[in-house]
Amino acid sequence: MTRLPSHPRFVSLEGGEGAGKTTVLDALRDALRRSGDEVVCTREPGGTPLAEMIRDLLLDPDHEPPAAEAELLLMFAARAQHVRETIRPALERGAWVLCDRFTDSSYAYQGAGRGLDAGFIAALERHAVGLQPGLTLLLDIDVDRGRARVRGRDPQPDRIERERDDFFERVRAGYRARAAAEPDRFRVIDAGQAADAVAAEAVRQLQAWRVQA
Repeated sequence: MTRLPSHPRFVSLEGGEGAGKTTVLDALRDALRRSGDEVVCTREPGGTPLAEMIRDLLLDPDHEPPAAEAELLLMFAARAQHVRETIRPALERGAWVLCDRFTDSSYAYQGAGRGLDAGFIAALERHAVGLQPGLTLLLDIDVDRGRARVRGRDPQPDRIERERDDFFERVRAGYRARAAAEPDRFRVIDAGQAADAVAAEAVRQLQAWRVQA
C-alpha cells in the first residue's frame, strides 16, 4: 500500500493513559516558540467546534456506549474535520502543529484494543484524512503506573479511561507494534521517568528532527 503523505512540521504525541502528553506538549510548544516559530497545539478527538462536540459524545460516560465500529467512525468524522479546518491550514501557512493523538491512536485503541480490522482503519485514514505526521513521539508507560497517575489526577475518569487493564495492555502493544513497523517516524520515550526528564527527552528529539526537517 502507498504510504500517506506526511508533513515535517506536523508532530503527534501518542501514548496510553497517564503517559504525560499534556506536559510534553507544553514543553515542545515552548521550545518551538523560543526559536521564533508559530505553533498550533491541538488534540484528538477535537480541535474544532464540531470535533469537540463529537469528543463529548465519545468520552462522556453518561452517553450511550457506542459500538466499536461507531466509536471508530466518530473518531474519523472528528479527525476529517480537524484536518480540514485546523491542521492543513496551519501547515500551509508554515506553522508547526503539535497534536495530542492522531490516527495512530485509532490503530491502538479501536484496532488493537477493540479488535477492529487494521485494513478498515487504513481505508478510513486514506480516504478521510490523507495525511500523516512527520514525527510521532510515543510516550510508553507501564499500564499499572499510567492508570495510577490517572486515578491520582481525575476522580471522574472518562468513558475510555474506565476500561479494564487488559484493554490498555492491548493498546500499549498496538502502539509498540506501530512504532516497530515505522522507526523512521516514531521516537519511543520512556514515560515512566520523572515528568521533567520525559519532557527534556521529547524536546531533544524534536530539536534533532527540526534540524533535518
